[in-house]
Amino acid sequence: MQTIKQMLFLISLVIVVVTSVSCGKDKETLEAEYIAKEPQTIKQTEVSVSEAEKEQQKKEKEERERQERERKEQEQKEQLEKEETEKEITGGKQKSVLTGLLIDEEKANLRPYAIMINNIKKVNNKQSGLSEASILYEALVEGGITRLMGIFEDFSSDRIGSIRSARHYYASIADEYDAIFVHYGQTKYATSKIKSLGLDNLSGLESVGSTVYYRDKTISAPHNAFASYDRIIKGTNQKNYRTKRNTDWENHYTFYKKDTNLLDGQSVIKVALGFSNYTTPYFEYNKEEQLYERFQFGGAHIDASIGKQLKFKNIIIQLVKEWNIDKNGYQTMDIENASGKGYYITNGKMVSITWQKNETTSKMHYYDEAGNILKVNEGKTFIAVYPTSRTDYLNFTSSGEIE
Repeated sequence: MQTIKQMLFLISLVIVVVTSVSCGKDKETLEAEYIAKEPQTIKQTEVSVSEAEKEQQKKEKEERERQERERKEQEQKEQLEKEETEKEITGGKQKSVLTGLLIDEEKANLRPYAIMINNIKKVNNKQSGLSEASILYEALVEGGITRLMGIFEDFSSDRIGSIRSARHYYASIADEYDAIFVHYGQTKYATSKIKSLGLDNLSGLESVGSTVYYRDKTISAPHNAFASYDRIIKGTNQKNYRTKRNTDWENHYTFYKKDTNLLDGQSVIKVALGFSNYTTPYFEYNKEEQLYERFQFGGAHIDASIGKQLKFKNIIIQLVKEWNIDKNGYQTMDIENASGKGYYITNGKMVSITWQKNETTSKMHYYDEAGNILKVNEGKTFIAVYPTSRTDYLNFTSSGEIE
């Protein structure tokens, strides 16, 4: 900057000298006159240079902004083209956040339904619609029996059930999925939990019950209440519930990009869950299909609506502290703001995992041994919420041990 000022000063001086010589002024007179004018000349020069710099900076800023706009427009264009291409490839389908499998795009961003399912011997061969659940839970209730809860998103069945009453820990699990809770009745503990969570629910004991449920008179009450997809949707509309999933919802796990075998871990081709003397459901690994087939009460666990056995790609065993909450034998468990251990099983192998839940934020995550969010294979998942007091009755069979 200083060099420019000096050059401009010298050039101006030369011009003045040449001009003034022609007017008859000597050199000393010219220098004196110019020196007197120097501050004003420098000031004018500084203003001129400053304005030029500002103009240049303005042009450079405008150019950067133009380039940034063009870059963003190009990115948006490419993203739209990518989405259109994906729609053409997938036929208007989108990956499920629950299974990682392609489902109808219109269902992919909707809230799922958490549906309570009866699970006693008497109705074992009449259970219907379970194969449409993306995730199936099992936990103890009272008297040594278990109850199931399916997380349904991509379903269409006209017979789901039979449907039984809610338990408070199942209400808490339903809240983890931003789900609408579907149940026929509830304990007083469940009533309190549903209220405290502000959980949207469709109860058979409320006025919406006649819309959502119907009775199968060939089965004795209270084991004969069933629902259907159409009835559940009508009940949802009747209650005017929100149907879009919350944008801040977080899944319990993520998915591998392709089917993956666990490199480490124990070989497991059979898993037996000794919940009680009343029931010990188990799973056997079908190597050809790479799925675990479910058995209970002495035979294959069948979805009566389609006549096929329940099968799962993933099994998660979530170990929890559980105890009787009252003299009636109702259970409770430490899952509200808690953490614990467990197992993840897929493709014939098992690894240890941990879990952590914050009921206040409705967030629940599973973690691998390195402390990262658990990755699972794409497909349906079975989750056993299993008491730590009965781990001696939790049995894993390694490869080659099944006759």
